[in-house]
Amino acid sequence: MWDYALNSLKVAAANVVTNCVGAALAGYALARLRYRGRRATTLAFVLAMLVPVEGIIIAQFTTMRELGLNNTLLGVLLPGCVSALNVLLMRNAFLNLPYEIEEAAYVDGANVWQRFLRIAVPSVKGTLAVVAIFAFMGAWDDFLWPLIVLSDPDKFTLTIGLNYLHGTFANDERLVAAGTIIAVAPLIALFAFLQRYFFRGVGEGAVKG
Repeated sequence: MWDYALNSLKVAAANVVTNCVGAALAGYALARLRYRGRRATTLAFVLAMLVPVEGIIIAQFTTMRELGLNNTLLGVLLPGCVSALNVLLMRNAFLNLPYEIEEAAYVDGANVWQRFLRIAVPSVKGTLAVVAIFAFMGAWDDFLWPLIVLSDPDKFTLTIGLNYLHGTFANDERLVAAGTIIAVAPLIALFAFLQRYFFRGVGEGAVKG
């Protein structure tokens, strides 16, 4: 049970990091940078949200197989490492930031990376917390994709492991109940830790006096 939980923790933690970093970079580029095709790129992210997972899961599986990532935790992580929803959330948060702040930093000689790291990112901590919670929950609770890509019981995530144990030890209800508690506890702990940033996201982008 603890091995399954550790596998899920590895995937979920990596998913949080990749989504926070990738969504922040992509959202900032869509919101604050000027380049040809920006609106088309934003539209592509919106359209990506309309495609059901079941419609692309076969293509994802064949891609993982061609890359040699079947039956690996990296294969579980890769398709969801940057979510289109999280990119749009970060884009909307960055759009709410006043341009005057960045213009002042530009006049002082700050380049785009300095404006991103020192001005933009600290101003959207609430949305980053939302992205972190969504990314962790999506990876921790995912059942269908790990079920398809994983075949070795030693690499099962917690959701697949619980189903596997329930089928193997059908009469041991206490074991399944203990696993369910282990599956729920990290979600509660994460939300409790990030709740003050989570609720701050409602007024994201406001300027402090």
